[in-house]
Amino acid sequence: MPAQARIVLVWGLLILVMAVLNTVMAQSVTPELQRAEVLSAVAAVSLLLVAVLWTRADPRSAARQELGGEQGLVLASDLSDAVRDELGWGSHMLLTATAASTVLVYWQGTVLLRRGLISDGDFHPGTICRRVMQKNSSVSLVSTALFPGRGEFDPVLDALPSVLICSLGGDGVVVIGGWSERCFSRSDERWAEGWAVRLRTALQGIHSVADGPVPPV
Repeated sequence: MPAQARIVLVWGLLILVMAVLNTVMAQSVTPELQRAEVLSAVAAVSLLLVAVLWTRADPRSAARQELGGEQGLVLASDLSDAVRDELGWGSHMLLTATAASTVLVYWQGTVLLRRGLISDGDFHPGTICRRVMQKNSSVSLVSTALFPGRGEFDPVLDALPSVLICSLGGDGVVVIGGWSERCFSRSDERWAEGWAVRLRTALQGIHSVADGPVPPV
């Protein structure tokens, strides 16, 4: 608990104890005393609530964990220069500007990129990733220990403490593993979501160019 929250908690308990003692030691109960007791009780409970909320709003960061795998970069071989540059730039930013320990990009049945701490596991989207793809959304697993389906991320890196999954539409996902529990801030999530949109546009653009214009009927 932060020091400020402890001070507020002590004052709340002190006011509550004084209110109880005042009631016990009073020789008679008057309307004025009752009003004073109600006000003091409200003040004490409010301070206790502030202390609790303060603690939840400022949780202690979980310690960085020792993770397996080796530092590396693996890219699919049949990528255009534009997509390679986008994957390289985006993954570098995630690994240096956020608490990401590993990044994996999956697109249309193929792992396009592994970067950071990597393993040689054979990754395929499980229940959580498929739901993200279907809903075209993002999901942050702040503590994978709380989720029964966390095993689908073991091929990314074994025993990841937290995972952020961003959709690339119905065709793929970006999987970002964290160094510790609760390590991704809301701004990290927004940044990853924005890059996923940009990456999806680049990947879809390649197929549009490859398909060529539709001939007139």
